[in-house]
Amino acid sequence: MRGLEGKNVIVTGGTSGIGEATVRRFLDEGARVVAFGHRADECAAARRALTGLLAAIPLDVADPQQVADAFARADELFAAAGDPQLHVLINNAGISIRHPFLEIEPADWERVIAVNLNGMFFCAQQAGRRMAERGGAILMTASTNGIVGHPYYADYNASKAGVILLTRSMALELAPQVRVNCVAPGYVMTPMQRAEYTPEMLQATNRKIPLGRHALPEEIAALFAFLASDDAGYITGAVIPIDAGETAGGLASRDWILPSGTPQ
Repeated sequence: MRGLEGKNVIVTGGTSGIGEATVRRFLDEGARVVAFGHRADECAAARRALTGLLAAIPLDVADPQQVADAFARADELFAAAGDPQLHVLINNAGISIRHPFLEIEPADWERVIAVNLNGMFFCAQQAGRRMAERGGAILMTASTNGIVGHPYYADYNASKAGVILLTRSMALELAPQVRVNCVAPGYVMTPMQRAEYTPEMLQATNRKIPLGRHALPEEIAALFAFLASDDAGYITGAVIPIDAGETAGGLASRDWILPSGTPQ
């Protein structure tokens, strides 16, 4: 992609799943990358596995002081590499818990909102303050769950809907210096997805997705790379589903179609 070589990039949730694939893609594009992760062991593994990674910093994005400290550490690393300016934030860290609405405990609700929405705000604000004068791009990870309803994820859905409106508000306030866009993945084959779905559930879901499969994390990373690049210089305030057609009609609209494509 044009304009990514030599750029300074932070990827939150950058040690697993979509975030790790995104770190790899930006490293391949010639960017300097710092990953934020939640677990120290995952950060240590990322430092070993991702050649060229400047650092993998463990933190809880729901804690504003830890976020501020992590961004200050990234500033130091970028300055030591020759350029202190933050150019791109991939605001990706998130969690989900599969549970019925009537069984959601207050602590679970608060934790999902704290990570998925508050954490997004804390990281975006730190990045926005650094980019306000010299420009940059902030890219947010939402979900199709923030666009249409999905059962068993009411807290996650609410958090991702919040991310979408946070993105649009930021895009208006931070223009023209900073572009802010939101990627809304559908079903992606990540460790989190495998942990929550049985093989039978994964197969049933694939049968309802118009393209017949989950996305690869690398496919989401490719969209992030485009949106951060000079080729996307006129795109801001956008919420882009990357969902194999899931939200074109909703998964329920696939129930009446046989695998051959012949209507029942």
